[in-house]
Amino acid sequence: MATQQDLSVFVRHGEGGVAGMELAVEGIRCAGCMHAIENGLAKDAAILKARVNLALKRVTVEWTEGALRPEGVIEKLAALGFKAYPFLPSAERDSVTLEERRLLRYLAVAGFAAMNIMLLSVSVWSGKGGDISPVTRDFFHWLSALIALPTAAYAGRPFFESALRALRAGAVNMDVPITLGIVLALGMSVVETANHSEHAYFDGATMLIFFLLIGRYLDQMMRRRTRDLAGNLAALKAESATRLMPDGTTTTLPIAAIAPGDLVLVQPGERVCVDGIVESGHSEIDRSLVTGETDPTPIAPGVQVYAGTMNLTGALSVRVEAAGTGTLLDEIDKLMAQAVESRSRYVRLSDRAARLYAPLVHATALATLVGWIAFGLAWQQALIIAITVLIITCPCALGLAIPAVQVVAASALFRRQIMLKEGDALERLAEADMVVFDKTGTLTLPEPDLLNAGEISTDALQAAAALAAASRHPLAQAISRAAGSPAPPSGTQEHRGLGLSVMVDGVEMRLGSASFCDLDALAQDVGADFPTASLIAWRHGERGAVFAVGQRLRPDARACVEALKRLGLGVIILSGDRESAVAAVARELDIATWRSGLRPDEKLHVLDDLAARGHKVLMVGDGLNDAPALAKAHVSISPISATHLAQAAADIVFLGDSLSPVAASIGIARKARALMVENLWFAVLYNAIAVPIAIAGLATPLVAAAAMSGSSLVVTLNALRAARRAPPLSPKAAS
Repeated sequence: MATQQDLSVFVRHGEGGVAGMELAVEGIRCAGCMHAIENGLAKDAAILKARVNLALKRVTVEWTEGALRPEGVIEKLAALGFKAYPFLPSAERDSVTLEERRLLRYLAVAGFAAMNIMLLSVSVWSGKGGDISPVTRDFFHWLSALIALPTAAYAGRPFFESALRALRAGAVNMDVPITLGIVLALGMSVVETANHSEHAYFDGATMLIFFLLIGRYLDQMMRRRTRDLAGNLAALKAESATRLMPDGTTTTLPIAAIAPGDLVLVQPGERVCVDGIVESGHSEIDRSLVTGETDPTPIAPGVQVYAGTMNLTGALSVRVEAAGTGTLLDEIDKLMAQAVESRSRYVRLSDRAARLYAPLVHATALATLVGWIAFGLAWQQALIIAITVLIITCPCALGLAIPAVQVVAASALFRRQIMLKEGDALERLAEADMVVFDKTGTLTLPEPDLLNAGEISTDALQAAAALAAASRHPLAQAISRAAGSPAPPSGTQEHRGLGLSVMVDGVEMRLGSASFCDLDALAQDVGADFPTASLIAWRHGERGAVFAVGQRLRPDARACVEALKRLGLGVIILSGDRESAVAAVARELDIATWRSGLRPDEKLHVLDDLAARGHKVLMVGDGLNDAPALAKAHVSISPISATHLAQAAADIVFLGDSLSPVAASIGIARKARALMVENLWFAVLYNAIAVPIAIAGLATPLVAAAAMSGSSLVVTLNALRAARRAPPLSPKAAS
């Protein structure tokens, strides 16, 4: 009795009644395979979207909830000739390793056989002067056949199996002409040997397989490298979590069993398994995944922690906000997957060209065969030329190189904390010539910060921070964070609209407004130095201090603006904030053009005016009021700290507090676009040169195999240049 599969655990349930699943698929080789899968699945009305990732050999399928079983998707792929299974990182690593070992075995067999057949061929050709009899020659040919035919049947399996899958699905991929060429060469050699002819091509057919396998093996290595560059985040995801029970006991559960509101324990040395708020415990966290900052961050009760970050020093109990799905790590992983799955304009162009190319190749080979026979050439020689045309014109380079650039560029962006949401965002980003920044939460950090910490004594800061920790007010929390979030004192009282007070050593300590702490004169002096800041006073007996709390510029903001100017882009600030605050930021960043007090519709009018003057605008913003402008701009970027609506409107999001990803993304985008264009031109020029040479009979199948494999490797290696590190934004950054 057959065992029924239950794949529901692998299904993602999205909004609007949409279900989806990511599948690893064997046998995806080229644009023809992509076309066969996507078109084949699209014929089912229940399937809303099917997207193939050629570089990662994955298929993402979405369907109407309840209209299709997940097992049915795998069955449909099987009917199309492709074996599929739910994507698991560990299974993918095993599959990649097994595929490389399999290709290496085939390569070794083909190489050993080719060497032996070449020795026999040398003996035949060296004896053509009369030293070898026809019987001996035929014997050597049959001996070559005895080696070549089993070798081809075994070592040629990667090409034969792929071609058969495509033909069964009613499609043609790049392995069909390769298979046809190998079979024709071997078949013709058997016929020639049976007719006692001097010519046989067992050596050429075997060497052809050998060279093709070299190309396929190196291509597999390049694919693995691009997958590694993509930085799969699955290794950071926890499989289980330790839940704290109300009676104080703990139990270890699968992460899927953890729900929002649960309390989980995170021990030192463990990765945080959920997104949530720390309820008890003090520790340090490596938050480089989220902020890009490698220095440990102090963690105390009330602080947000994220799945995938590393708990370093102390045990923490965390109240769960999201676990498994819905975490920041999960969102980053989805963005990364979406970046390498999305289709750019160049990818769509190469896909269409590669699909049209296969029938054109067969037609050209047939015309070559008929043409040479019509001109009086022997059918054997004409067939060899036709086989050469079949092999040399295989559209591998055209179908593989552009997706490779996109995958490598997406992974290079990811290493700089940048995620693409749209496939053509990379190209639109490369076209940008004007950058429009929002101010609040974009040029400045989203959370307020203590601006005059250097002017406050350490003991005063610690005392005020402890009292501030008792408040949830954002300004008070900024003071608390500045001192490492100390524990609040007991007995704190809140005076509505004024501040906090507590008795310390028999003397009242206050934190709040300047009038509440009787520090109006000091507040005026501090306010003169920090005109855009909010002021919070602290008093304990005769001692007092005034804290200036406001928004601090993002790290590298000035370096980013300078880098954008060096790249030839104009820089503008459009903000809804008051004039004095915007003017101060523009002055500090040396941005000459800025506007303040703008409503969302007024920002749209400015973008329309810039577009009418021929500018390609990159909009960088994070607020709710920026969402229309982000959607309207030619291309848009939003920090991960932005509201969900702003992220939904943006084409690209970046992690961390630094603004440097904005400039870095433009540099990478321009380089990637240049590489895409280079690869397209190389593929065109290769065929423009190779096809006439093959048709003229100036190349052999062996040379054709080497040229075809070499062309694929050249464009793939060229694509890997997109992963080279970008130069630092400034000399300071370089040091």
